[in-house]
Amino acid sequence: MVNAIVKEIAMQKDYLGGEEVSTIYFGGGTPSLLPKEDLLKIINDIKVRHNLIPDTEITLEANPDDLSKEKLDDLKKIGVNRLSIGIQSFQNETLKFFNRAHNSEDAVRSVGAARSAGFDNISVDVIYGAPGQTNDSLKEDLSKVLSLQPEHVSAYSLTIEERTVFGKWQASNKLTPMDEELVADQFEILVETLTKRGYDHYEISNFGLPEFHSKHNSSYWRGVKYLGVGPSAHSFDGISRQFNVANNSIYVRKIEEGEVPFEREVLTLEDKINEYFFIGLRTSTGCDVGYLTNEYDFRLSDEQVHYIDQLVKLGKASFQKSVLKLTNKGKLLADKIASDLFVSHE
Repeated sequence: MVNAIVKEIAMQKDYLGGEEVSTIYFGGGTPSLLPKEDLLKIINDIKVRHNLIPDTEITLEANPDDLSKEKLDDLKKIGVNRLSIGIQSFQNETLKFFNRAHNSEDAVRSVGAARSAGFDNISVDVIYGAPGQTNDSLKEDLSKVLSLQPEHVSAYSLTIEERTVFGKWQASNKLTPMDEELVADQFEILVETLTKRGYDHYEISNFGLPEFHSKHNSSYWRGVKYLGVGPSAHSFDGISRQFNVANNSIYVRKIEEGEVPFEREVLTLEDKINEYFFIGLRTSTGCDVGYLTNEYDFRLSDEQVHYIDQLVKLGKASFQKSVLKLTNKGKLLADKIASDLFVSHE
C-alpha cells in the first residue's frame, strides 16, 4: 500500500500545476499504525515532487493507544508538527459502545505524552449526540478536554448511516438515536463551553484557539486546490473533482499497472455556486453573495431572497452587507438550509 501511494504521488505530480504545498494531512483510516520509515518515505516523496512552503503544516490522525513515547518521538523527528487525536469521549462505557481500543486514562496520557514529546499543536476529537450520552456527561467530557488545553477541538454529532454497524443496530432496534432536541441542546452546550474559553467556532464542527485553526481543512472551505492519494482519496483542481476507488486491492493493482483508478466529475457553474453555499454556511465567515456576483455573475432569485428573509426573522441567520451567516440555531440545519438555497441545473 505504501509503495502504491508513493507511486501515485509520482503519477499525480502535475495535478496541482506546480502550486506550492502548505499542508500535508495523514488521515482516513489509522495512519498512526504506520512505522516511521513508511511515513518518512511518503513525506520525502512529497518533498521531491512538490514545492513545500517553510513550516508546512503536517498533521497526523492518531488513536490514543497508538501514541507511545517512542512513536511520538519518531513522529516529531520526521516532521509531523500537528496531531489530531481521536479521543471521542472520556466515558469508558461510551468508548466500549464505539468499540474503541483505548480508555479514558489512555486518552489523558496520550495528550500528556504528546506535550512531553514537544507537540504544541494538538487537536482532539469529541463526539456528542451519542445514545446514552447526557448533557451532564458531555459537560464532564468537555471539562476534561479543557483540562488538557488542546489548541483545537473537533466535535461531531453521531450520524447513523445505512450499511454500517450502527445502521444495522438501529434497524433491529438495538440502538435508538438521540432525540433531535437533545442533540440541539448538546450543540449549544458545546458552543457555549468552548467559546467561553477562547476557542473560535470557525466551522460547525471545529473550534480553534486564535492562530490554531486547521490550515488544511480551512483550505477545503476556501476552495483551494488539493491532491488526495490512496484509496477513497478525493482531489480538486479548481475545475473538477476526482475520487479514487475505495477498494484497497483494486487500488494497489491498478497503480502497479500504471493507472490511477479514479472517477472524475467536472463542476458546472451551478455546482460551484451550490458548493459555495454548502461549504460557506458551515463557516464563521459565511457566504458572500457579492463574491458570487463578481465571480459567477450570480444574483439571488426572488424566492431565495424571501427564504433568507424568513431565516433572519426566525433567528436562524443574519444577512448584512451581502454576507449570509447562520446563527447557532441555524447551524443545526446548515445542510438543509444550503440545499434549500441551491440553484437548479436547468
